[in-house]
Amino acid sequence: MDTKIIAPSLLAADFANLQRDIEMVNQSEADWFHLDIMDGVFVPNISFGMPVVEAIAKHAKKPLDTHLMIVDPDRYIKTFADLGVHHLTVHYEACSHLHRTLQAIKAEGMKAGVALNPHTSINLLEDTIQDIDIVIVMSVNPGFGGQSFIENTYQKVSDLKNLIERKNSNALIEIDGGVNAGNAKKLIDLGADALVAGSFVFKSEQPAETIKHLKEVRA
Repeated sequence: MDTKIIAPSLLAADFANLQRDIEMVNQSEADWFHLDIMDGVFVPNISFGMPVVEAIAKHAKKPLDTHLMIVDPDRYIKTFADLGVHHLTVHYEACSHLHRTLQAIKAEGMKAGVALNPHTSINLLEDTIQDIDIVIVMSVNPGFGGQSFIENTYQKVSDLKNLIERKNSNALIEIDGGVNAGNAKKLIDLGADALVAGSFVFKSEQPAETIKHLKEVRA
């Protein structure tokens, strides 16, 4: 079985030593940089904005997997494309015209993703799954790092995998929140393609080793 995509979340990095942590990810076996953009409105926290994304983009040698936890994401699609973002994921709950938003992201040359909060049903993607490149299944409530994994995620991953196969979609399944060595294998077994890991990587003694161990997990 292929190895899965590992996307360390820079929200958990040391912002006083951000370049050091970016270099660590560059040199590690990680595949993507996961960037969480929070506005304090859609989620009860503020993370970082365009200047920090621009700084990260200058040093990052791997794709920027950018997750917008913001209201009215359409306003910023072109801005993120111009900053060098590779994948742009919007929240289902923040888009009143999801199909149009997905098309706008793709028109800027980026992969288009949709994120679902823990309470949002997979079935709501029935009509758009063929237009989606990545589905982020939130396995914690969005807004803060370091939270515990929500057990119902396993069922959602299984349901999403079924929907993707039934609709002949090429969407990747990405899991975001509380991912660690204890649940990675089960998530991959159920069909996850990409794992976001924040605190589990950056709070470990040897982050690059932790990434390597996650990368070695097989279905």
